Amino acid sequence: MPVFRVSRQVACWMLQSPACGCRASVLPSRLLGTSPRQIPMDANFHSTSFSEADQQRVLITGDKLHSPSYNKAKAAGGLGQLGVGLASFLRKRFGKDNVILSDIRKPPEHVFLSGPFIYSDILDYKNLWEIVVNNRITWLFHYSALLSAVGEANVSLARAVNITGLHNVLDVATEHGLRLFVPSTIGAFGPTSPRNPTPDLCIQRPRTIYGVSKVHAELMGEYYYYRYGLDFRCLRYPGIISADSQPGGGTTDYAVQIFHEAVKNGRFECNLKPDTRLPMMYIDDCLRATLEVMEAPAESLSMRTYNISAMSFTPAELAQEVLKHIPELQVTYNVDPVRQAIGGYTAAPTSEPKFSCRPPRESSRT
Repeated sequence: MPVFRVSRQVACWMLQSPACGCRASVLPSRLLGTSPRQIPMDANFHSTSFSEADQQRVLITGDKLHSPSYNKAKAAGGLGQLGVGLASFLRKRFGKDNVILSDIRKPPEHVFLSGPFIYSDILDYKNLWEIVVNNRITWLFHYSALLSAVGEANVSLARAVNITGLHNVLDVATEHGLRLFVPSTIGAFGPTSPRNPTPDLCIQRPRTIYGVSKVHAELMGEYYYYRYGLDFRCLRYPGIISADSQPGGGTTDYAVQIFHEAVKNGRFECNLKPDTRLPMMYIDDCLRATLEVMEAPAESLSMRTYNISAMSFTPAELAQEVLKHIPELQVTYNVDPVRQAIGGYTAAPTSEPKFSCRPPRESSRT
């Protein structure tokens, strides 16, 4: 798909969307394939019957922000860009009362009224354990993280949230036999990673605490799968574009911020160079792919972590499309060296929508 057509679709999606501001068991006998092949785009992950799916009890974990860095740090979590959208999406699948959103912050009224919400501190192991037990949780989505640019400004907090919090989630999920989803990121790649496309298995070597913590999550999840039989699943998200949330401190957040600023102020200052090409995905496709990989039969997955792709564009290309809808928008560039460095060596899984926004998997086990 030509990049200008992709950018035009993104601009149309966003400008037409309402912005609301708003411990051990035995080693499992199953083994992973060593030469995974990607499935064609017409393959179907869905296998769970509705009666089976109806029994799922889902928890979406939230942020960790009660620290001296509270006013400076933004963490992605239950009330972050994806948490609220995922809760709404999953409630349509499993029922309103079967999907619990959690965070340490007080939710906006529309979130509080939309379905179950509870306090959860990802660094409080006992609190997390009690939530899982008291609510009979079967699926856990772990979205607590400090993103790339914010993590670089708060390394100690990022290490606590992104790594220690992950360990708590892994242990609780293992003890209670949960199916666990932990999102990874294109930030898990580094300057030595192959590009165009980037394979699922390749050199990563990221240079941010966010990327390092996500590689750690991928490897720990795979280890827990082999060692304890934990049903761990992971997708490497590109930049996610949505109209319903504010930017959360990631390098790709300019692609969300430009729409808010265009409507609110009529001007936008981008902190990346105009020709910085990064992979992106519309939030609806991201949520659908996340559910599909969670519903996939365990035997159909040859790996624990997969790339997922949709489109790639630059700030200049996106701005050009937004200007067609808001001609008076003033776009300037004030490059942030930290974000630009991150964007400059972030590998793109692909620049074309290879699997119709579906996560790749193997067509036959090897």
